[in-house]
Amino acid sequence: MDLKPTRDGFGEGLLELGKTNPNVVALSGDLEDSARAIWFKHAYPERFFSVGIAEQDMVGTAAGLAMMGKIPFACSFSQFVTSKALEQLRLAVCYQQLNVKIAG
Repeated sequence: MDLKPTRDGFGEGLLELGKTNPNVVALSGDLEDSARAIWFKHAYPERFFSVGIAEQDMVGTAAGLAMMGKIPFACSFSQFVTSKALEQLRLAVCYQQLNVKIAG
């Protein structure tokens, strides 16, 4: 049995969601290659946003996109989205119960 890295599964799943739902968008904290979101970036460049090394901004941007009816998938290293962006997750996403997906 061939086992594949979890990040490959994430990248494949994100790419498949992009095919079936035009509201799916992806954001990256400059780690799209590591998270395999680069596959989505190549397939749907108009729906991909790299915010650079700014996870707080990435979460805020994802919240704004969700408020506009998009389904954002924001990805970075888990320690960055859980530590550096915790306040933004709590205030911008959770309190408003927005449809934002965070992958770490």
